[in-house]
Amino acid sequence: MIKTFGSLFAGHVDLDNEGLAGTPVNERWLSDEYLASVFPKTEAIAKLMDRSGYDIYWLAEHHFQREGYECIPNVLMLALHLCHITKNIRIGCGFNIAPMWHPIRMAEDYATVDWLTNGRVVFGVGRGYHTREVESFGAPMLDGDANRELFEEQVEIIFKSFNQRAFSHHGKHYTIPPAVPYRGYEVREVTLVPRPKTLPVECWQPVVSASPRALDFMAKHGIKGIIGGGAAAGGASDKVMHAFQEARARAGRETELGGDLCIGYSVYIADSVEQGIKEATPFFEENIKMFAPLGFVSGLTPEQIEATGDRKRALTANLPTLQHALKAGTWLIGPPELITEQLMAIQHRYPGLEVVNVGMPVGTPQAVILEQLERFSQQVMPAFRKQQAR
Repeated sequence: MIKTFGSLFAGHVDLDNEGLAGTPVNERWLSDEYLASVFPKTEAIAKLMDRSGYDIYWLAEHHFQREGYECIPNVLMLALHLCHITKNIRIGCGFNIAPMWHPIRMAEDYATVDWLTNGRVVFGVGRGYHTREVESFGAPMLDGDANRELFEEQVEIIFKSFNQRAFSHHGKHYTIPPAVPYRGYEVREVTLVPRPKTLPVECWQPVVSASPRALDFMAKHGIKGIIGGGAAAGGASDKVMHAFQEARARAGRETELGGDLCIGYSVYIADSVEQGIKEATPFFEENIKMFAPLGFVSGLTPEQIEATGDRKRALTANLPTLQHALKAGTWLIGPPELITEQLMAIQHRYPGLEVVNVGMPVGTPQAVILEQLERFSQQVMPAFRKQQAR
């Protein structure tokens, strides 16, 4: 049964001249002042979601994005601020990119925020996907195996620091603590100060490749999974849902199908499906332009990917349309009654599913995001709140 509704905001500023025929991504270079407009935009969304009854607002960590698509460099710092200007909504880290952090620094910062917000910030970790970001921080991204290896060791350290009163770690990338003299003794273990107030720490991670190694690692640490939102396509896949459940079972964690997962959808409420497709297509196309070169639009040829950077070629490159996304189940578009019916069918198919994210892709203006989130809260969410109350 779906009990929790949230939304993921990757941190884009309002953009002009959108769509395949609009400004190519690499030609956008916005001013410092305009890039900083992401902060009042983030605040406006948080305040609306808080007063509209949403449960969680997810934010994404990114760096160097002068183009304006993902402009939040520190999720934990912004989450602390948002908790101060809202009353109830939880703020989710979707996600802190571990390879761009020292694991102890990330653990300390989260624990501090957990105390200062009385548990309203939800922890989340990811491996990253932008070479410009991760490699610039001195971590591997071009070498996917090295990136995963580093990430897994970092997460091991983070959970040790959360769960043990004192800990040590001796791995390929980190030796914590080093064997150094300190006030008359040799240091053999250290303590995270502070440790989180809320233990065990609830942690989420994106499900992208859904490889057995990734899912087994998540199951080992009790990490929950988010499918879709941000760069990754949303919607549910039976194959992924079953693989996630089976990995849980291998680790001795029995769940109903859909349990410990959040499915993200792009949602556009309109009087008709046709109207919704027409109005949302520029935002869908802007998302294609941004993420196809990064490998997040499946099935494209190298020529099609290259065409997304050329406004003339893009129009004739036979790129995916919003109709394709709707058919694939990554978007929900149309009257609220139709979207409610579709979500009811999804929860019936996956009886363990409790968490759903709804939102709009990068490029969607603030006014449209606010309108869509408010309509969803008023016209779709009540049906699911009623079933909880029974």
